Amino acid sequence: MPTMMKAAIFVEPGRIEIDDKPIPEIGPNDALMRVTTTTICGTDIHILKGEYPVERGLTIGHEPVGVIEKLGANVKGYQEGQRVIAGAICPSFTSYACQDDCCSQDGGHHSHGYKPMGGWRFGNTIDGAQAEYLLVPDAQANLSPVPDGLTDEQVLMCPDIMSTGFAGAEAAGIKIGDIVVVFAQGPIGLCATAGAKLRGAGMIIAVDGVDERLSMAKQMGADVTLDFRRVDVVDEILRLTGGRGVDCAIEALGLQETFESALRVLKPGGTLSSLGVYSQDLTIPLGAFCAGLGDHKIITSLCPGGKERMRRLMSIIAAGRLDLSPMVTHRYALENIVEAYDLFSHQRDGVLKVALEVS
Repeated sequence: MPTMMKAAIFVEPGRIEIDDKPIPEIGPNDALMRVTTTTICGTDIHILKGEYPVERGLTIGHEPVGVIEKLGANVKGYQEGQRVIAGAICPSFTSYACQDDCCSQDGGHHSHGYKPMGGWRFGNTIDGAQAEYLLVPDAQANLSPVPDGLTDEQVLMCPDIMSTGFAGAEAAGIKIGDIVVVFAQGPIGLCATAGAKLRGAGMIIAVDGVDERLSMAKQMGADVTLDFRRVDVVDEILRLTGGRGVDCAIEALGLQETFESALRVLKPGGTLSSLGVYSQDLTIPLGAFCAGLGDHKIITSLCPGGKERMRRLMSIIAAGRLDLSPMVTHRYALENIVEAYDLFSHQRDGVLKVALEVS
């Protein structure tokens, strides 16, 4: 086995480049994954721009699909050569926060460690997935076998995008027949739209300003699409709902404008489910918040991880309930990742998700 590998590392704000790094040495509770396919996330763009701080020299990325290369002595029930994924969030399941039911939407998946976002380790506090090999910590809890017959691209969204988007729908508490609006139809927003459909929403309104994304939103289950370039979105949503407002609004972009619009279209007692990664302070307008008397809920979610969460998501794909592979619009080899980052960060050529083919 070689001792060195290619990896995409954070050099400085504005620069992520391919370099050689040692293949990680694993401990008894870890596994070494040979990455076959990964991708670039919007959070990686925040890192590239210096909006989210990470150490220089860190390998970026948190959406791995691959094959078990080596298992730590304590990791049981897996085999070398087995196809697996690991969630973008890989909690230890040993901290107080991990074991506290209030940190989970359904009591079965957890995102945090001893501090907020503590479960997000890949490409944040340890080397990540945009590399030929990846160390998976606490592998017993975080490796999930890929069902036979599913391709890398079919499960590529599970580690982060699908889990995060679904978490927005789950946290919103969508009930059968609810009216739901999803602001922004990037990859996470599209998955939130799909999650709302699976949870039985009666009407799903998708908001964006890119024609290709609005078309994809229809494929994911949206009943109505609104282009914010052409209509006053708040007025139109209130018109569509007869002035009542929506039961749930999911914000999937991370801007003041979309957050505020989501708040303004809520019915009394409605829920704003926030998935955006915000790079500036938010302001809550007094009127939209009904001076704090609207019985509104504002809830945030971090991508749920762990092997059971990943198993559940892959089971939906295996059952034919949802196909997210059309979201992969571009493909690059790992060695061309700088070009892929340039495309993705500037949102050219109708890009939604990039598949990085590693091995």
